[in-house]
Parts: sequence; C-alpha cells; structure tokens
Amino acid sequence: MRHPPLKFRTLFNQSMSANLVIDPALIRKYGGRGPRYTSYPTADRFIEAFDATTYRYWLEHRRGSAGGISRPLALYVHHPFCDTSCYFCSCHRIVTRDRERANVYLDYLGREIRQVAAQLGGDRVLRQMHWGGGTPTFMGIDKLGALMKVVREEFVLAPGGVFSIEIDPRTVTGDALAQLGELGFNRASFGVQDFNPEVQRVINRTQSYEQTLAVMAAARASGFKSVRVDLIYGLPRQDVEGFSRTLAQVIQADPDRIALYSYTHMPTLIKPQRRIVEADLPSLEVKLQLLTSAIQQLQAAGYVYIGMDHFARLDDELAVAQRQGSLQRDFQGYSSADCDTLGVGVSAIGSIGPVYSQNVKSLEAYFDRLDRDMLPVMCGIELTPDDLVRRAVIRALACHFVVSKESISIAYLLDFDNYFSAELADLRALEDDGLVEVDDEWITVTPRGRLLVRSVCMVFDRYLRNAEQRAHYSMIV
Repeated sequence: MRHPPLKFRTLFNQSMSANLVIDPALIRKYGGRGPRYTSYPTADRFIEAFDATTYRYWLEHRRGSAGGISRPLALYVHHPFCDTSCYFCSCHRIVTRDRERANVYLDYLGREIRQVAAQLGGDRVLRQMHWGGGTPTFMGIDKLGALMKVVREEFVLAPGGVFSIEIDPRTVTGDALAQLGELGFNRASFGVQDFNPEVQRVINRTQSYEQTLAVMAAARASGFKSVRVDLIYGLPRQDVEGFSRTLAQVIQADPDRIALYSYTHMPTLIKPQRRIVEADLPSLEVKLQLLTSAIQQLQAAGYVYIGMDHFARLDDELAVAQRQGSLQRDFQGYSSADCDTLGVGVSAIGSIGPVYSQNVKSLEAYFDRLDRDMLPVMCGIELTPDDLVRRAVIRALACHFVVSKESISIAYLLDFDNYFSAELADLRALEDDGLVEVDDEWITVTPRGRLLVRSVCMVFDRYLRNAEQRAHYSMIV
C-alpha cells in the first residue's frame, strides 16, 4: 500500500531535510531489545500447524492471494556453510571444511527449487533473487553455476531484475566475481565488520582492507550495479578512533550502501559468542560514541539514513524508492519492490500473499523431507485481518517514518483512531519524549526518533506487549 503521493512526499522530504538527531538519553531509555520487523508477525510467532500442505495450497493459489493480482516474484536461496566460525555471528550456518557435504546439500536444493516451481504453474518470472548464508561462495563457482542452471531451467530472470549474493571477501578472487556476474548476479554484499586487526583477532575474522578493496573493485569491473558493505559496532576491543579509521577506509571504497549493525551479545543462545570475553566489549557509553561518530562520518560522506541500520547514497535505488514512497521491508532488509518470496534451503523464510513459511533448520530433517517428496516446511503463519493492518502500519513506519491514518482507514475499512486507540495512548509517552508527532491525519517519526523507529513500531505489535518477551531480540542501538 502506498501513501497519498503529494502530501506524503512533502512530509517525507521535510523529515529528510532535518539531520538525524542522536539523543543519548533517549537511546538509553528506548534502545533496548526489539524485533527488526523483516516480517510482521515476526518469525518467533510462526506455528507448526502451518505445514507443507498449507504452503503448497498458497503456492498453487498465488495468483489469487492478493485479490486476483499477483505480486512480483522473488527467490531466496540459503547456503548455510562456512569454513570458519566468526564468533559474533548469529546467522543460521554450519561450520565445516567438508565440501562433499555441501555438494550433497546443493543437490537437495535443486530438488526443492524444482518442487516449489512445479506448484506455481506458469508464473515463474523472478523480479528479485538473493543468495545468502552462511557463505554462498563456500560452494565454489562451478557448483554455484550448476545450481543457477537449475534456477534458470525453472524460472525466468526478469530483465532489469535485482539479483544479489552475499560474499565473504576472503573466499573469492577477481575471476570468481567475473563468473558470478556472468551467472546473472548484479548486486553484492560484502561482510567487513571492522578492519582493526585486534578486533578481527578476537572475533576470529581476519580480513585485510586491501583484500576487500580488490574484491569490491572486481565486482564493479564485472558489472555489479550495487555494492554493499556490512559493518558492526559494539564488537570486543572496538574504540572510537579505530572504528573511525574503518569507516574512513570503507567510505574511500565508495560502496553504494552501508549496513551498520549493533552487536548483540547473547552467549546463552549463540554458542560461538561464548568465545568472546565480555570484559572486552565496549561500555554503553563507548558504544554510543561509536554510533555517533559513525553516523557523522557517513552523513558527511553523502550517505542518507534509510532506516534500521541502513545507509545509502542519494542515487541508490533504495534511497530513490524511499523518496518515491515505494520502499519495502522484507527478510533481506529493505527492498525497492514488494514481492512474494520463495524461500529455499534449511531455515529459509518465504512469504506468499498473506502467509509466511519457514523451512526446517537441520540438514537431516531437510534431506528427509525431500527424500519423501515433501516440501521441507517447519512452520509458518496465515495472517489475520488484524495482522495485515498492523503490518501495513509497521512497514510504513520502518520504511518512510510516516503513517497516513486516512490511507490505512481506506485500505482496511476501519477508523484508525478507534482501532488503534490503545496504541495512540501508548504513543503519547513517545510523543512527550520527542520521538514522534501525532495529529489528526499523520503519525510522523521525528529526526530524534528515527534511530529508534523499531521502538515506535513495537507500539503497534499486538504480540509484544510486555518487556519480558523482548529478551531474545537484538539490540535496537
């Protein structure tokens, strides 16, 4: 759903004209844990009653799932393997040096792709595709090429589509980047985290600036249209001076986008993080200084804050989509198109119309389901009318920092102020603190509240009404 164009763009441009305001007091108050809202309801709300049969039904009826109008189609492919363990990482991955194990997995991935495609009938044009992990390039370019051959046999890659892959710069060469470009990839995301050698040592991620810069340059030379760099602040042994040097090096490399994530230390849930010495973690005050300094550097270099950890150049397609009111949020973060997403591979999450699904998380269960000719779905959820309207509000806040009450009321046949009376009452405290402005027609996240937009979104999350439920989420700041 899009906002009324003229008034929306006027309000949005006014909010963009003001600098992002970093208020340490508000960050201390609202910057705890909370969902990233790559979906609503969030994945922890998925239920096992949603099974392969339910998912198959929605695949078969995709054309009618949005009132007879099909949304564009996207494919997410999850490659879980890595050959080393980065201690900070919270992704679902399998650390091994056994390439044969990965080769077997690729065969099963091909089988799942064919199964899913068979349920879709003739509608198989991919507007977007993303390969993530883990480390997709762990497989080797030849093996990735074989899997891409399966994708091309079952789907059509749309001209001008967005086809991205996550790349560990330590695992590829310039020739490999050229081959990835020939396979059809045109967007790349490079993990960096920090170039400080001491920080790299304690997180078990040794990676030189020169190596990373060479790979990024090779991606540009191979025709990749967009390059993203992922950084993390709050890692052990980080200090402001060292992280500022990393930012300066990244900015010099001139990526189109930069993701700046907050490290969340959860060693009881994420076993590799037990290798990190808690005494090495920066204090809250230092972490705020890291964030403040990084944002100042990025803004001075011409990057704009898209929202929820993401920065982009003004001419990047995400920044353009945000200005036009068409920016979306999905499982890969922000997107310029609202797509149905087919998620394939262990733990992969997908969305078709008003449903989400997630695959099983272990290789054994994944292989077993496919051996029995079953889609490997573990859980999911069919959205209720209430879920749909709340998703629309949360997406508007996350992507554009404004919500049109009138647009929501018209689209979902309700009176906004009556329907969300409890939420509007809760917003008064945020309004008093300067995070939002609320009037008869609009809810607007202020420059002071934009870093904390996840906290604003949480007000509209029906499933999240008390602090005790937030312990397993990542840090907002």
